[in-house]
Amino acid sequence: YQRRVHGTLDPSIGEFVLTHQNMQCPPVGKCYSTNESNSAFWSPEVNALVNYFKQHDKATSRPYATRYVGSLVSDFHRNLLYGGIYMYPVDNKDPKKKTGKLRLFYECAPLSYLAEQAGGRGSTGTTDILDLAPTSIHERVPLYIGNKADVTVCEEFLAGTRK
Repeated sequence: YQRRVHGTLDPSIGEFVLTHQNMQCPPVGKCYSTNESNSAFWSPEVNALVNYFKQHDKATSRPYATRYVGSLVSDFHRNLLYGGIYMYPVDNKDPKKKTGKLRLFYECAPLSYLAEQAGGRGSTGTTDILDLAPTSIHERVPLYIGNKADVTVCEEFLAGTRK
């Protein structure tokens, strides 16, 4: 059973309104969203993944455009409407945050639920977000969220099965 995603927030009135009947993630992405200023702290697999989205290949509609506002919800919303992937990978910038920055319980899981209802996915890079049971209210995880094909590409790069 799949519910549908229909509305978005209209900030002018402060309410959710019907803006897109039966909203669906486009099957092919157009852009990627990630904070590339952290690339020096990423694993080689994550850097290879981002470089993949920058490479020219007509068959896979690449290169993708870079679109990163720095707001998870804004970036996710744009990618949901127009196609794309949002990525917040693990980095080694802060040794206290070895498992990611975004919170599973109230950031990653709710948006992954919306993505799934719209035909997309959310993943840690190894596991579907919605398959995780939080161990604490502030548990942090990496996030790759968008259309199914792009999330699968992320998982393949992170697993080392794609280069």
